Amino acid sequence: MNIDIISIFPDYFAPLELSLIGRARALGLLTIDLHDLRTWTHDVHRTVDDTPYGGGPGMVMRPEPWGEALDAVVADGGTTRIVVPTPTGRPFTQAMAHDLAREPHLVFACGRYEGIDQRVLDHAATTAAVSEVSLGDYVLFGGEVAALAIIEAITRLLPGTVGNAASLVEESHAAGLLEGPGYTKPSTWRGLAVPEVLRSGDHGRIARWRRDQALLRTARQRPDLLAALPESALDRHDMACLRGAGFQLSAPDVAE
Repeated sequence: MNIDIISIFPDYFAPLELSLIGRARALGLLTIDLHDLRTWTHDVHRTVDDTPYGGGPGMVMRPEPWGEALDAVVADGGTTRIVVPTPTGRPFTQAMAHDLAREPHLVFACGRYEGIDQRVLDHAATTAAVSEVSLGDYVLFGGEVAALAIIEAITRLLPGTVGNAASLVEESHAAGLLEGPGYTKPSTWRGLAVPEVLRSGDHGRIARWRRDQALLRTARQRPDLLAALPESALDRHDMACLRGAGFQLSAPDVAE
């Protein structure tokens, strides 16, 4: 996968040299090129923003440098997806991460201030796919933090990045549930013991316990995820586990 990032603060992305993303780059699984938007300005002050038409507070990023920047980095032939981190975008999800991980070329357009002039995105959509993506229901100073998070989520899914591919299956959101709690040595720490079932060696019991814990954690912390599951995703044991913990669900037809 090839990723281009356009920002007025390219140094923000130094962490992309670290950890598994750095390893993926070293292995050739991923290339990342950083671009300073001010490269495409032509005035002495390297201006990238101006006051908004119609009045109001804040500044809007000018279309001229963005247009030239995208002209320079968007590949011909419709093989590029432009990702615009913005609080007005679609919520970022694990499913979206999987979709983006299948793209050969991503361009992250990191806006600042009150965002990028809308004409930039409208024009870009005539030559490439454009995805406006929100990291959550809050506002940041700019798109850089969101881009870092999205790139990390995508890179984890590239084959060869994570040593044990099974860990991508047994994690939060992989099957619509949050992952249950994890434990390691020692078996007792500050008076708190690892659950007996995890030390039993009974793989069937362990799998059922982990499933139950995932269900209960999701019900407590993200009931919206549980409600969104299709009825076929919950068997009778699942329903009994949830009802036994006081969670009332209506699912007349469940899998055996």
